[in-house]
Amino acid sequence: MASKKSTKRTFKGLSYCEVQSANSKNRSKLHQEDRQWLKDNGYRNVGWDNIINLYQKVEEISDKYKFEDLTLEELFIEADRIGNKYLTIQEREEFNQKLAQEVNEIAQEIDKQFPDTEIEVIDFSDKINNSSRKKRNQKSYRTVKF
Repeated sequence: MASKKSTKRTFKGLSYCEVQSANSKNRSKLHQEDRQWLKDNGYRNVGWDNIINLYQKVEEISDKYKFEDLTLEELFIEADRIGNKYLTIQEREEFNQKLAQEVNEIAQEIDKQFPDTEIEVIDFSDKINNSSRKKRNQKSYRTVKF
């Protein structure tokens, strides 16, 4: 009689010991409250079904941590990226057109409220009042505001 070789069981390409090790390492990165919650809710690192459930739950909890470290700007960019997944190309183009139009209107209003009345002229002539400042191979200029 030929004996059957049992095939090794794996989860996401990891053996039992590798999944256990990954669980331990990833669980240690969690906040104490979350580790206690896992313990209280029966998530254990022993037995195939238990280690798979623990692996998935730790992954889920870790995903919420990645948003804690983001700045406000990065959060808006991430929200925009997620929102764009649900829009068609045409809808995105329409939105970008409307946004550009609004930005232009705001810029025009700012120009009305704060006109730039100061004119700046740069004089690149060779005449300089203080000759001690002029060095060889050095260009000089002065700025005059009106």
